[in-house]
Amino acid sequence: MFTTLEITNMNKAKKFDKSLQELAKFARVISHPARLAILQYLAETKTCISGDISDFIPLSRTTVSQHLKELRDLGLIHGEIDGLKINYCLCQSTITKYKSMFDEFAEKLESSSVHCEI
Repeated sequence: MFTTLEITNMNKAKKFDKSLQELAKFARVISHPARLAILQYLAETKTCISGDISDFIPLSRTTVSQHLKELRDLGLIHGEIDGLKINYCLCQSTITKYKSMFDEFAEKLESSSVHCEI
């Protein structure tokens, strides 16, 4: 269930450009160190079984599963059911898409002609 503040923020977010909304959603998903650790682990191992991730990340299986769901819902990872286990791996096309979006956004910030030095 959403709080009133969360609903208000969701409604305000809709006032912004779709690409900014999508980039913000990506930033929210990768903003947790556990999710970054999962992505890093998958990048290093190429593919793995969900139980292996719980052994690597210092969180409970239930918590790791919640983080996997966030990554899966955004399409950064996908899972293939193998009996009672799920093999997770990175979805390169989605990663490339968000990397390009973020790079384009960062380039606009870097190319600004106004520079404030402290």
